[in-house]
Amino acid sequence: MTLLLDVSRSAAAYSCLIRRRFKRRRKKRSERKGRVGARVPRNQQRLLSGEADEEETMSSCSTDVKENRNVDNLFSKEGVTAEAAQLPNGSAGGGRKRPLEEGNNRHTHSKYRPKKRKKVPGPILPKNALMQLNEIKPGLQYKLLSQTGPVHAPVFVMTVEVNGQLFEGSGPTKKKAKLSAAEKALRSFVQFPNASEAHMAMGRTLSVHTDFTSDQADFPDMLFNAFETSTPVDDPFYLTPNGNGSFCSLGIEYPLLPSPNPNLLQAPLPPPPSPFMSPTSGKNPYMSPTSTKNPIMILNELRPGLKYDFVSESGESHAKNFVMSVRVDAQTFQGSGRNKKLAKARAAQAALSALFNMQLDQAPSKQPIPREGLQLHLPQVLADAVSRLVVDKFSELTENFTSPHARRKVLAGVVMTTGTDVKEAEVICVSTGTKCINGEYMSDRGFALNDCHAEIVARRSLIRFLYSQLEHFLSNHDEEHEKSIFTRCENRQGFQLKENVQFHLYISTSPCGDARIFSPHEAGMEDQGDRHPNRKARGQLRTKIESGEGTIPVRSSNTIQTWDGVLQGERLLTMSCSDKIARWNVVGFQGSLMSYFTEPLYFSSIILGSLYHADHLSRAMYQRITEIEDLPPSFSLNKPLLSGISNAEARQPGKAPNFSVNWVVGDQGLEVINATTGKDDLGRPSRLCKHALYSRWMRLHCKLSSTLRIRTSRPSSYHEAKQAAEEYHTSKQSLFRAFHKAGLGAWVKKPIEQDQFATNT
Repeated sequence: MTLLLDVSRSAAAYSCLIRRRFKRRRKKRSERKGRVGARVPRNQQRLLSGEADEEETMSSCSTDVKENRNVDNLFSKEGVTAEAAQLPNGSAGGGRKRPLEEGNNRHTHSKYRPKKRKKVPGPILPKNALMQLNEIKPGLQYKLLSQTGPVHAPVFVMTVEVNGQLFEGSGPTKKKAKLSAAEKALRSFVQFPNASEAHMAMGRTLSVHTDFTSDQADFPDMLFNAFETSTPVDDPFYLTPNGNGSFCSLGIEYPLLPSPNPNLLQAPLPPPPSPFMSPTSGKNPYMSPTSTKNPIMILNELRPGLKYDFVSESGESHAKNFVMSVRVDAQTFQGSGRNKKLAKARAAQAALSALFNMQLDQAPSKQPIPREGLQLHLPQVLADAVSRLVVDKFSELTENFTSPHARRKVLAGVVMTTGTDVKEAEVICVSTGTKCINGEYMSDRGFALNDCHAEIVARRSLIRFLYSQLEHFLSNHDEEHEKSIFTRCENRQGFQLKENVQFHLYISTSPCGDARIFSPHEAGMEDQGDRHPNRKARGQLRTKIESGEGTIPVRSSNTIQTWDGVLQGERLLTMSCSDKIARWNVVGFQGSLMSYFTEPLYFSSIILGSLYHADHLSRAMYQRITEIEDLPPSFSLNKPLLSGISNAEARQPGKAPNFSVNWVVGDQGLEVINATTGKDDLGRPSRLCKHALYSRWMRLHCKLSSTLRIRTSRPSSYHEAKQAAEEYHTSKQSLFRAFHKAGLGAWVKKPIEQDQFATNT
């Protein structure tokens, strides 16, 4: 009996000990979980705290169950010592703490195991030529052949021997010289374990649809010329469609693309399709339309380590224009834009276009339209050269755009080429302007300029240049005579241009009227169809607004303007620039008076500095009048080269200036004309006015009366002289009928009184 009482007392004491021990463990466990919660991210704290409370509650319940079970087991056959062996801490009554588990960052809970970060698969970087060559021919030894140049600009020459042939490469560092040598070695053979990687190293990607097993060579030639430079390579290239080590020798040699260097162009070029355009789909098989690589990245892959230099900054604070340049393969390329980043990208694009014939913007509406007939120049090379020449000349005339007369909305100019080399091109005239004369300032003696839009003034300047060239031809000095661009016709009736003399019209933006009525930043017609709300008026004749900007469609009736009506307040209407250029493509830009001396003269190309759209421009220039009929033998519908430029000009926001400037080769400086009055600020007539040009024509008419194409008595007035050019006026009437027949409206004429003046010459 005494023994039973002792056992019951000891059991009660041990039960109290067990309760206190479990309370201490729960307290320590909650403290550890609190420290863990402070280290986990905030977005997991709420989840963990909830789980901890739930787990603590569950552990508390389980502890009570275990305690009850432990008390019951005290009366088992194993006795107290057996029960002590089953305690939760795994110890035999000593109360030692359980050590923390390994591998959980000292956390006992399994949910705190560190999560492994998954690797995000990224694009495989292309291997350069050095890496590709090392995979094909491991263990090649590159040797330093020479080191020249000053200390600050050394030139290293490295050599490598491959298949018994020695290849040399030069560069500002040994690494770049080795890379150059490896590129030359690769160009001698293309037998890569993975041909696509080799092409990617040189900035090319292969079309996944290319069929290498086809018997027809319908895949692009550039596929085999991925490493081509301006130096022709005679060795044929061999490619494999897979990377399993087998080589498929096609054994076909493909010609390289024409060199973009104009010095190498010795023969007239046919208008070939762009080498980056598929003949069937019109899409670029090399450049994905969704490619994220910009021109700077692509050029850097082809020519690593290029440096871009800041050239100039112009424009007002709200319309800045930056010019950046980059030097690639001993050639300098420039680009301009509203910020330096855009200017760098355009400079890189110009380099890619000239050196690698790569056009990243492959929308059909941005492609040049070749001219019909003799093609002496590569379209894009010519367009960029003409643009650069005109802008540089205007910069020179305005003291690097610092002159007050450098302000302009539209810049135009004419460039003359005398052969296949665009480096020998010459700027003939430069002009600016966007407004027309106010009706009350019209002159009945031919002293005022009616239309001061830049392209119209440029054409009048070109006529003035033609008169000076005829005067050179009549000079008694041999040097002056040889300088003339004219020669006598074989029948000695009139004059003709010397061989390969061509004129190229540059306009900094699309001409006003039909060529400009479109949305430049919306999808083109080739993508979703023409959805412009005014699409039914495409091709419509339009007139300029007096003393303002913009155009309006011609009225269906009452297209005759009268002198007294205009002076009374009716708006003086002037045909849009798009319509006038279309007229020049039929009757010639020389005008009716110049046709006494020469056959019709046409522009070989029309180049736009911005807002170029092939569909709209071609329609405005000649497509809308393709049904023209009954033209005299010497006249035709001219279809010049139409092109934009690689480095599109930045938009010129702000109010247009009220003046127009003009310059012709041989002039000392710019002439500034008030666009509202058609004269200079002092009221003096312009050197381009009707009276001035008619006076020069009268002097030439007297000297060349025996060799004129049009034989007539001396005219008594300007109007009579123009009307005597019968073939010219016949072709003009055919043009008007073509517009009317196509439902595009009637041509609006100026009051006849302004041409009924005579000269004292």
